[in-house]
Amino acid sequence: MISRVFFACLFLGLVTAGSSLSCRWMDHKFKQHNEETLNLLDAMANNSTNITEVEVTVAFPNHLYHQVSKSSVEDKLAFTVQILEEVAALFEEDHSSASWEDSTVRNLLNIVSKQAEELRSCIGSHSHKKKTTKLHMYFKRLSHHILKEMGHSAEAWEVIRKETKAHLMRAEQLASSLHTAQ
Repeated sequence: MISRVFFACLFLGLVTAGSSLSCRWMDHKFKQHNEETLNLLDAMANNSTNITEVEVTVAFPNHLYHQVSKSSVEDKLAFTVQILEEVAALFEEDHSSASWEDSTVRNLLNIVSKQAEELRSCIGSHSHKKKTTKLHMYFKRLSHHILKEMGHSAEAWEVIRKETKAHLMRAEQLASSLHTAQ
């Protein structure tokens, strides 16, 4: 009887440890896709024409990243998925005033959406986790206080591009911490 309980616990431990940590896509493709996205964002900056510097009125949520860095693997993945989904929602807004090629924005959206989809599948049964309300509100403030109040101008989109790049770099750090946790 004790050996059955031991093997059941051992099996359960291996299955639960393996389910969240052995996401092959995360191990092999996340960093590659993130680098592609960062390169697209850099290319978008190179296409910007004489944009004046705009003061960012929405503080970067460093505290949220600090909190999630202490969380479980599933929480880190869910947070990263939410970042990617929020970024995609921002870039689906009217960017006609920006000097970017539509194909560049489409590529960016495709890659970010693919990353979110694949990471969501890595979370598995935990994918129904509640979204971080504070992170969602931060992105809503970016949309309202930067994009809408500035009329979706090229200057506003440059702020969004820089903020997005900062988020993707932080998401990369979160993803890297998952590799060291294994």
